[in-house]
Amino acid sequence: MNETILNIFLEIKNGFVVGFKAKSYLSDDGDQQKIELLKEKAKTDFTTSFYFDAPQSKDGKFMKYSSFSKLESRGMHYQLFEEIFSKFDVPENPLVCVTPVVDGIVKSTDWEKLIC
Repeated sequence: MNETILNIFLEIKNGFVVGFKAKSYLSDDGDQQKIELLKEKAKTDFTTSFYFDAPQSKDGKFMKYSSFSKLESRGMHYQLFEEIFSKFDVPENPLVCVTPVVDGIVKSTDWEKLIC
């Protein structure tokens, strides 16, 4: 059965998460093959991904990347992606890869360590 899987990018400028981008794929492969597909595509998907606003505080400030990392370590970062999940109509507990893009540069010297 085809499942929607996502590459999600965190746009980081000066240490703040200022935007999200995402690109979806349909795949009926096993989870490991899906992860490999997302990792492979992460190198080039950023430029063709759909843009989403990053959350801001009541006074219009963006979240520090260090704060995002804390949420991620607790498995709570997915709450920030609800708009993305809704847009792409993904199933509950979707398979995603999250890639940081720091000052316009897609980061990961070790593609094996992407958050998937």
